[in-house]
Amino acid sequence: MGALGLHLLLFRADYVTQLSQDSFSNMRSSDKDPSCRMPRGVWILGFVSLLMDVSSEMIHSLLPLFMVTTLGASALTVGLIEGLAEATALIVRIFSGALSDYLGKRKGVTVFGYALGALCKPLFALAQSAGLVLGARLLDRLGKGIRSAPRDALLTDLTPPPIRGAAFGLRQSLDTVGAFIGPLLAVVLMLIWANDFRAVFWFAAIPGLASVALLVFCLREPPRSSSARRENPIRRDNLRRLDASYWRVVGIGAIFTLARFSEAFLVLRALECGIPLAFVPLVMAAMSLTYALSAWPFGKLSDRMSHRRLLALGLIVLIAADLVLASHRHWSVVLAGVALWGIHMGITQGLLSAMVAKTAPEELRGTAFGLFNVVSGIAMLLASVAAGLLWDHLGAPATFLAGALFCVAALIALVRHRTVEPSHDNGQQS
Repeated sequence: MGALGLHLLLFRADYVTQLSQDSFSNMRSSDKDPSCRMPRGVWILGFVSLLMDVSSEMIHSLLPLFMVTTLGASALTVGLIEGLAEATALIVRIFSGALSDYLGKRKGVTVFGYALGALCKPLFALAQSAGLVLGARLLDRLGKGIRSAPRDALLTDLTPPPIRGAAFGLRQSLDTVGAFIGPLLAVVLMLIWANDFRAVFWFAAIPGLASVALLVFCLREPPRSSSARRENPIRRDNLRRLDASYWRVVGIGAIFTLARFSEAFLVLRALECGIPLAFVPLVMAAMSLTYALSAWPFGKLSDRMSHRRLLALGLIVLIAADLVLASHRHWSVVLAGVALWGIHMGITQGLLSAMVAKTAPEELRGTAFGLFNVVSGIAMLLASVAAGLLWDHLGAPATFLAGALFCVAALIALVRHRTVEPSHDNGQQS
């Protein structure tokens, strides 16, 4: 409570006056300024993400249950598969991001990543062992890794600097609407098809293919300078152009990932608490709903507020989520903890992307997003494996309490090191 009170005082002292005086005038000027209107391409990327997340979350909301109940996997196996899969997605982004910088084209690489993610979905329906699930999961996350960095760089290219926080928040919100619809659709199909996991997995390929078609036929990539000389973006001389402010953002992203292990453990917690099998995906739907509702508003807020304090608020919310999830096994308490987890994601994920975009040179944006996610990928692997070990040996409460303790340590570090971002475009210093 002491940390919460400190940050509430900081918000009140530093920003209430600023928001009351500046927000209305900023919104009025952005409405009149065409350069501050949300580009059509941002909406298209958002709906592409929405459709792919419907496809992915139909599977991911059921996959831990499928592995544990049908394939007989342990929580450690689930954690290892999830950690390796997410780490693969994050680590491969450096290569796809660098390739998009080298080619000067981002759409083609993005399309390939989405297509790989869509085409691998039937492998989950065919899986008879945890090994094939791991292979399918790695291919699925490989597709995500290939598309994510060039997509984020493409979104940055499409969006004027004054509204980039809002643009990343909007795309994240639409993405998370898909993550909300996916588990709901999975529940309906599980009820209709009598808990037939494999039939649901086959159906999940349809929205994935629709997302690829939307991207191919509806998005036009903005032109880039044809006079620019092609260079290897990951040469040492080029990487030196990523300055200290960028690497601070990378470090912050790693800390946040270590404090937040895979959402698969939210699904396992729901199953452990006695929620019927067909309704367990509603847990992910609840998280996605609060994530979707909070991502765009907090993304817009990040264009006017200190990034450091929004990050601190995100950590406080994650601490609350961990404590709630560790405290009780009643389904209503679990849903409350999951909802807080989603709010934390809405506060922090788009914000971190906007911070990377702000600190990276234009011609190295794909590489910058890729490097950011390499470090985050390693952190995700470590966090998920540690969570699985704690779950198997000490139980679910210990897993979430350990997450809360790490969040407290991260929050203390964030409070003590005040300079975690460059100054805002309007001259405000954090």
